[in-house]
Parts: sequence; C-alpha cells; structure tokens
Amino acid sequence: MKRTILIIEDEVKIANIIADYFTMNEYKILIAPDGKVGLQMFEEESVDLIILDIMLPEIDGFSVCRRIRKKSDIPIIMLTARSEVEDQLMGYEFKVDDYMTKPFNPEILVAKSKVLLDRIYTVKKEDSDKETLTLKGVTINKLTREVWIDSTSIELEPKQFDLLLYLMENKHIVLSRDQILNEVWGYDYFGSARVVDAQVKKLRKNLQHKAYLIKTVFGLGYKFEVE
Repeated sequence: MKRTILIIEDEVKIANIIADYFTMNEYKILIAPDGKVGLQMFEEESVDLIILDIMLPEIDGFSVCRRIRKKSDIPIIMLTARSEVEDQLMGYEFKVDDYMTKPFNPEILVAKSKVLLDRIYTVKKEDSDKETLTLKGVTINKLTREVWIDSTSIELEPKQFDLLLYLMENKHIVLSRDQILNEVWGYDYFGSARVVDAQVKKLRKNLQHKAYLIKTVFGLGYKFEVE
C-alpha cells in the first residue's frame, strides 16, 4: 500500500518539485498551499508523513506543528528558507523529526523521508506483533483490537473481544462466570452472571468453525481449549 505524504508549502513551484520526486518513488501526494488547509487535510486524510514549510500564510509552520503534535506523533520534516539556528532549535522543541534548509536536494528529502518512515513504522509493526496472540488459527491483536480466523478478519463487539482475549490469555484454565464477569465487565457490574452465557453464545457464532475452542465446563464455567 502506498504511503501518503502531505506537503504543506505555499510556493507552488517548490511544492510541485517535491511532489514529483515523491511520486516517482511511488508515494501518494497531498499538497496544501497554506497552514490552514494543511491542518484540514491532516484531520481529514490518512497521512503517513508531513513535509512542512515554516513561512506559511494563514497559519505559520511552527503553529501547524504545535497543533499536530497535540494529537499525533506523525513524522514531520520541516523546511525553511532561513538558516538561523534558533529556527531549527524551535522546530526540535516542537518534536520535528528532521530539518532541511532551502535550497535543498529533493532526492535527499525523499531519502530522509524513506528512512524515517521505515524506522518508525517498523517499530510500530514490531510493537503490534508483540501484542498479537495466535491459538489454533484464531489470532487476536490487543493493540489494534483486531481478530482473524485463519487469516480472515472478523468483527466482534467490544465485550466479545474482551471475553475472547481473557479466555485466550488463560487457555486451558477453567474460568467461572463470576471470574469472567469481574474481569470483562468489571467489579462494579451488578447485572446477572448469565450475561456471560449470552456473550459466549454470540462469540461462538462469530468464531464460526473455531467455536469448538470455547469449551463449556458444566457447573463451573468456560475455558479456551487448544488441545
């Protein structure tokens, strides 16, 4: 899947040159002519990296960066026509990932972006993989709250997800309805423990041919059995 680069740059010629080089390297490009539009695009589009000029109309680059950083740790490379150390230091205070002074070589900009994206998203993938548990063809990711059956994604309600996760993390262990109720619904839940039975029934239906993995232990509760 192509990664998306948002270029926030008011100089049309420079923006187009940057866009051309990223396009040649098979990136998807979005261009914003000022800080206001740049923030709107950031909010509305799925973006992987931002190329951000400092001197922008409407809202300057530092202000744009400050607002983005309140919501996201998305990689940002800042551009400036000025070489003052103070500008660069201010950029790093706003947690800019890299800095380039105009005029610059667009090939270097693309290379910096590629290294930055590869490093950041490799770390994120590793973090996500650490949060993944697979048992007998059922895969659950605690970080993304996604579930797959034999590599096919399925949709679960929030409580069904929490229930499945609790059962899988405690495979082979018989869990009573009260244990499940306290763990999944919380100690402050005062409803009937039979809600567990209802959610197990729904969960089994969603697990399709893997429903047999959730065993009923009569008189005791349930367990996730992988043998």
